[in-house]
Amino acid sequence: MPNVTRTMAEWAASLTYEDLPAEVVTEAKRFLMDSVGCALGGAQQHDVHIAREVLGECAGSGNATVLVTGERWDPVSASLLNALMIRVMDYNDIYWKQDPSHPSDIIPAAMAAAERAGRSGRDLMVGIAIAYEFEQRLCEVSFPGVREIGWHHATLTAVASPIAAGRMLGLNAEQIQHAIGISASRHCTTGSVTAGKLTMMKNTVDPMATQSGVIAALLAERGYTGPEHVLDGKEGFSHVFDSEWKFPILTDGLGESWRILQCGMKFFPTEALTHAPISATLDLVKEHDLAADEVETITIYSLARAADILADPSKYDPRTKETADHSLPYVIAAAVADRQVTPIQFTEAKIMDEKIRAQLAKVKVIADPEIEAVFPKLQRVRVVIRTTDGRELEKRLDYPKGDPRNPLTNEEISGKFNALAAGIATTADVERMQDAINRAEQFDDVRMLMSELTVKD
Repeated sequence: MPNVTRTMAEWAASLTYEDLPAEVVTEAKRFLMDSVGCALGGAQQHDVHIAREVLGECAGSGNATVLVTGERWDPVSASLLNALMIRVMDYNDIYWKQDPSHPSDIIPAAMAAAERAGRSGRDLMVGIAIAYEFEQRLCEVSFPGVREIGWHHATLTAVASPIAAGRMLGLNAEQIQHAIGISASRHCTTGSVTAGKLTMMKNTVDPMATQSGVIAALLAERGYTGPEHVLDGKEGFSHVFDSEWKFPILTDGLGESWRILQCGMKFFPTEALTHAPISATLDLVKEHDLAADEVETITIYSLARAADILADPSKYDPRTKETADHSLPYVIAAAVADRQVTPIQFTEAKIMDEKIRAQLAKVKVIADPEIEAVFPKLQRVRVVIRTTDGRELEKRLDYPKGDPRNPLTNEEISGKFNALAAGIATTADVERMQDAINRAEQFDDVRMLMSELTVKD
């Protein structure tokens, strides 16, 4: 019996730009726009400064472009730093079916491999479509999801990233299948990176899984082999993970329906399950013009995993950005105190701001079985604010802004890009980058496109 990775690899190896519907190309460019914007903000973060110093010491010179700075590194190093810049602020895209993921984390694998192989902008659109297709399908295949049994979704990224990288390198199906085995067999990530007190690794494990896919594809290109049965064979994922794996999900309907059309974007720089509660809280605070000292309690009715992951004791005393953006009490406190949740709310000064911290104890998070029953079809949340004068104000939302059913407009994506570029890029830089992305498929050499995604003025 052929392994499922062979079917995945065969489809990816044969996919061409002409196979992509127009709406898939449009979405690929929208997610590329959002990702480059996130990289501009990410390039200014302390985590990225540390990683750039380390990689600058050990990276080789090469033909892969580092976003924002324009440095030319080897594809393995460039893919790691680019993915970290996109991911580090927790502001990039989000898909949640069984498992959560951020498929744009894999775009740098397609970028680096496409530059290495001298591909076109059209090829890059294919690589992005492949990254989203398999990352999102992998989120759906395990019941329960791997996150629920203690593993992080970077485990799945290590399966999808070599497929995108391998297709950009022009590998055949057998080589891509080996690349999947090379990367996935050695890159399982524990859920500890998002449990309790969070560290810089929370936003780094996915970029490392992206990097794993690039080096795996490069090895496979030279004839290196990896286990073909890494997902569905003896001691593969379905054998060692305590869940049921429905493998037809990975291959049924490939090329007929496109997962990229079902992925969302983040309107807030926070963990995905905080978005609907933030939106509902902001609506109530603004609609009733509530001052922070008029709020007695805020009760969030949500999923059990939100209560477990986002409201454990450490989340009531966040001291770092990584913990704060995964703290439901903190983001709700910021929404009440500042009436906004933007990157500004995750500076060290804001995290320790007395006005925001005074709201933390007011927030209660309750797991609601009725909400659990409709997830993931709906990301329902119910927020109840009790005021100091005895009023009880309630708001229910079924999905947040940025969900495919309530998508960000092109203007909102551009506005997010502009805000993230502040402090690092000029208006001329931003206009040039956005213009290049909007016509990405017109570049005959992807290296020319990548050169436009850097700060020059």
